[in-house]
Formats: sequence, structure tokens, C-alpha cells
Amino acid sequence: MDFDQLETFLEVARNLSFSRAAERRFRTQPAISAQIRSMEEEVGARLLDRTGGKVSVTAAGKIFLNYVESALEAKRVALASVAEADRVPGGEIVVAANEGSCLHILPEVFAEFKRSYPDVGITVKRSESREVLESIIDNSADFGVAAMPIADRRITSVPIHKDELVLITSPDHALAQFKEIKVTQIADYPLLLPKMGRTRDSIDHMFEDRNMKPNVSMELDSSELLKRFVSAGVGIGFCAHSTALGELRLGTLALIKVADVQIRRDMALVFRKDKALSRAALAFIDIAVRLKAPQTGRK
Repeated sequence: MDFDQLETFLEVARNLSFSRAAERRFRTQPAISAQIRSMEEEVGARLLDRTGGKVSVTAAGKIFLNYVESALEAKRVALASVAEADRVPGGEIVVAANEGSCLHILPEVFAEFKRSYPDVGITVKRSESREVLESIIDNSADFGVAAMPIADRRITSVPIHKDELVLITSPDHALAQFKEIKVTQIADYPLLLPKMGRTRDSIDHMFEDRNMKPNVSMELDSSELLKRFVSAGVGIGFCAHSTALGELRLGTLALIKVADVQIRRDMALVFRKDKALSRAALAFIDIAVRLKAPQTGRK
């Protein structure tokens, strides 16, 4: 049994899904199933129950899960400690972030970090907003990127990105001719919304504050998919201004400011207050702030 198998088991146990674990581990589902079977044969017990079309952790699996989490945390600490001894950043850092952050905020940070510290491993844990903070609290990730403000007092946040939501439409939509509109002009058009998260909550509150009922046409769990559907003319939607600049340049989306409301979408690098940061982790923070601060107006 190796660390790769332990990490696979951890993903399946936390997500209760072989397909989700396969996506996060960049493997095929049969490969994930084979690893789990091999582990169950080695420990001599069923770790996961796959009956009835659902995945659950067995009693033996829950016991095993505690040791898996401890072993993986010990591995991270050991690698970081050895690197510290050589006074050179090393080891591995794990970053949890949602789809938009992975695509539009982090790439240049990761690129610069790997150029500066090629011996440090980086694992990107793609997570929804709620899962990002959970990953920080349970120590399955060193850092996360989350929307501000962060209410949890156990978490330290370092602002790295300032943004706001804008309305997006296809270029030939009736609203595309306007640079600014009011919320009341939106209500009659089919609206595409994220299924959940901070952005969805903000949009819902915007309509509730005005006693308006939006014409919700579809709910999607991917910001990139939402943009594609809007571009195809399925409806209109909202997204962070910076995440739609590429489509604006290509002429596949129109961006419109909502004049009578401002929904901030500021992002921060987050980590546990009580976490002892390795030299590599401190270097990552420095690079993220240095690269992103000039774009955000941070003093």
C-alpha cells in the first residue's frame, strides 16, 4: 500500500463518489475502483459499501480513514521539515480553489512559483466555495482561494483579487446595446444561475431586496458552462468581471454593468490561523500577493 492509494481512498471517502474521485485524481473510474479493491484485499476488510447505487464508508472504513488522514498529514509535515532543514523551500503544498479561481486567478501564480521553486510539489484540489473552507479547517489543504469576507475566526485571509459581478449576454441580445442597466430590466429575461455558493446567494438577495421574482431558466454547477450557454443565447447571467474578459475580447459575450447595485467578488488566499507555515508556503503567499496586488489596487 502506498501514499497514492491512500490519497485515492481519501478522495472517495470524502466525496462518496468514485466518479468525483476519478475527476479529482485525474484517473479513470476503473483505475480508482482497482486501487480500492487492492487496498481492501490488503487490509482484509470492506472499506466502502457500493450497494444500492450509493457509496458509503463502512465501520472498518471509518477506522481506516482516521489513520489515512494521519499518515498523509505526517507525510506533508515530514517533507516540509526536511526541506526546512536545508533552508530551501521544498516538500508539497495543496491548494483548494473553485473552477473560476483555477482558471482565472491562480495560473500565473502557479507558473511563477514553479519557476522559482521547481522542487516544491503543488496539488490543486478543485472544490466548491463551501468545500474550500472545509478543506482548510480539516487540514486537507494548505491554502484555499475563497470569496471575502471570511467569517470563520479560525481562518486567516490575505486579499489577492478584487472584482465585481456583471451581467453577461450574447452579443446579439437585446440588452447587449446598453453599457449600464437597472435590475428591473433583467427580470423578464430567462436567467441562468449557479446552483449554489456565494454568487448565487448575492444574486438571490439582490432580487429579494426589490421584491422581484427572476425568470430562472436554468441552474448550472459550472461558471464556464454558464458562460457558454449565455454565449449560445440560452439566457443571460452573472459572472465576475475578470472571468469574462477573454470572451469579451473574442466577441462571444457582452458585459453590462448593473447601475443600481454593486455585488463585490473579492477573493482572498486563506489558511488556518494556527497552521505552522513552511518556507514553501510563505514563498507561495509572497508570490500570490506580489503578482495579484498591482491588479487589485492593494496597498
